[in-house]
Amino acid sequence: MRLVVALGGNALLKRGEPMTAAAQRANIVIAATSLAALVRDGHQITLTHGNGPQVGLIALQAAAGPRDGFYPLDILGAESEGMVGYLIEQELRNAMPEGTQFATLLTQVRVDLSDVAFRHPTKPIGPIYDEPSARRLEKEKGWVCARDGEAWRRVVSSPEPLEIMEITAVRLLVKAGMVVICAGGGGVPMARRSVGGYAGVEAVIDKDRTTALLAEALEADMLLLLTDVDGVYLRFGEPGAARIRRAGAQALSQDVFVAGSMGPKVGAAIRFVRASGRPAAIGRLEDALALIAGSAGTTITNGSSPILEDATR
Repeated sequence: MRLVVALGGNALLKRGEPMTAAAQRANIVIAATSLAALVRDGHQITLTHGNGPQVGLIALQAAAGPRDGFYPLDILGAESEGMVGYLIEQELRNAMPEGTQFATLLTQVRVDLSDVAFRHPTKPIGPIYDEPSARRLEKEKGWVCARDGEAWRRVVSSPEPLEIMEITAVRLLVKAGMVVICAGGGGVPMARRSVGGYAGVEAVIDKDRTTALLAEALEADMLLLLTDVDGVYLRFGEPGAARIRRAGAQALSQDVFVAGSMGPKVGAAIRFVRASGRPAAIGRLEDALALIAGSAGTTITNGSSPILEDATR
């Protein structure tokens, strides 16, 4: 099968872990082992990855430097694409069969400056804080912070991806049989200028939405959205929460899930399934093979099949 696989930023740097290169590499080694199993099973994979924790850390580092060292989020996003892509490619090379060829591609994604997302930031980036620290940072730095699970994080604009600018290059690399790592962090956001040409945009695109766009363009057989939880839950965090095992795309709505967390994943999966007629799955990184088999995670299929839940907890 031709698979497009998204690695969540929180799967590569788990919540509460120190934001060190060693911690990220240790998690990427685990990811590479899981992905190598897909290749050994005969699947062709194209990878994207998150950058929420990483781009937030780079932004903090830049803010702590000299005033003339300030860089906007699009440039910081490009930095994180290179950093995380480098680590993923290196560990994949160590884990995958000899002779496997790789290409990590810096990817720009076009957005619309009139997107309503620029007025309503929802994308969490950077480390977690308690509420008093988050409120202090809002005042000191002019940030917008919001609850992310039990903690608080900075949130930034996350416009809809419209076009992957390097898609022709990605297709050529995939056709050549390479494992391509692209659209890291949702890609570097850019938009058309009124005077002509393009310029970067202060935002972080949701990588799952870009991944769905990529999967459509590559005519993938399946979309896998890998994260640090075992699937999509109804009534998450409440008594009686239950994992969705399988559902038709017509039976789901991303609006019932958290906007800065599972909502974009569900929305991306629905988009791909409706556009392609092919399935998508959401679940844990280490369950990648089981997700394809439908024995783990949440599988979303075309049509209006009713939601099938696990037993409630």
